[in-house]
Amino acid sequence: MADRVTVIGWDGSPLTAAARSALSAATLVAGAAHHLALPEVPPGAERIRLGSVDLAARRIAGHRGTAVVLADGDPGFFGVVRTLRAPEHGLEVEVVPAVSSVAAAFARAGMPWEDARIVVAHQRTLRRAVNVCRAHPKVAVLTSPGAGPAELALLLDGVHRTFVVCEELGTDREQVSVLTSDKAADHSWRDPNVVLVIGGTAGGPPAAPWLMGQDPAAPPVRGWGLPTEECDPAARGTRTGAGEDPSLRAAQLARLGPRTGDLVWDIGCAGGAFSVEAARFGAAVIAVDLDPTACARTEQAARRHGVPLQTVRGRAPHILENLPEPDVVRIAAGGVAVVTACTDRRPERIVAHASTRDEAEAIGAALTDGGYTVESLLLQTVGLDPHDWSERERSVVFLLAGRRTDTPHS
Repeated sequence: MADRVTVIGWDGSPLTAAARSALSAATLVAGAAHHLALPEVPPGAERIRLGSVDLAARRIAGHRGTAVVLADGDPGFFGVVRTLRAPEHGLEVEVVPAVSSVAAAFARAGMPWEDARIVVAHQRTLRRAVNVCRAHPKVAVLTSPGAGPAELALLLDGVHRTFVVCEELGTDREQVSVLTSDKAADHSWRDPNVVLVIGGTAGGPPAAPWLMGQDPAAPPVRGWGLPTEECDPAARGTRTGAGEDPSLRAAQLARLGPRTGDLVWDIGCAGGAFSVEAARFGAAVIAVDLDPTACARTEQAARRHGVPLQTVRGRAPHILENLPEPDVVRIAAGGVAVVTACTDRRPERIVAHASTRDEAEAIGAALTDGGYTVESLLLQTVGLDPHDWSERERSVVFLLAGRRTDTPHS
């Protein structure tokens, strides 16, 4: 029985001596159709068309002979090595790597990529991949049938990005296309392809890189629950409403836990402090407000802190109907009608606040009726002058936090 398999990466260039040696001794070769057609594959070897890697691994484990798996790019990077190394297969894996398709795509585009986010898009993960593209200015998307450039473009509706679509990298049919995201849905694209999604950056000179996958200079301010004026200088010296209190915002962020791959709705974004802080956690954010000044202030705050987000002007709940599905929602305006509209969309978590007990009870009841367990708190904060410890500002507000009852705790 085979207990060892050699995995060979192929990027379209001639196979290395190590790869040719392993292939020449193979009695079983697994790979895609274009791999199995390579002239180096021994004519007498058993050939397996690679669909399910788990199924191929079981065939390899039961094979009497020498097994080789061929895969595009670097097979240890979002590739077959992870599955083949699973304990249930009992295989020892030796890897002959090649240039990954992501590295090749950025090379074709002539771009550095140590600051890129890299995501895999399947039909079940497409929405989260799109949210990463909303939230980050440079993303490489490893696509799959049904989750390709056209589908990415459709779900990015309203968000401008540049697509670099690299089709069939390393083959004679390789093609690289550069177009705006609103045009990508009008084309038919060949698999396999890699899409580089570029845009949404606040600009400015790039920082010297030392950390893969993000700008090491962001976020520019440590901590969260920031003073409102740090996000919105126009608020400096003015008395903000209870809903804009930084302590309330910190509690809301703690209960929502926005993270990379999430889409956050911030309904009633005001000066954008909550939207900016959610975006600094790596989440995609849609900030909603009826007031055009609030939308403009939110966009200015996002540029100031170097985070991409989308503003949508309109009155909730009606404006929410055409927005993409949220993962978590913060409601700062609209009351019970907006809470009900949000529970109908089934985000994992919702937070809202109220100024009176009657309003808090109504919001809590709407969350419960919508299938959410509810936490209710009365938060009181008192700002003190550190020189004489006199009271500067007092905020008293009810916090309502809902967690969808059919969602496992995470």
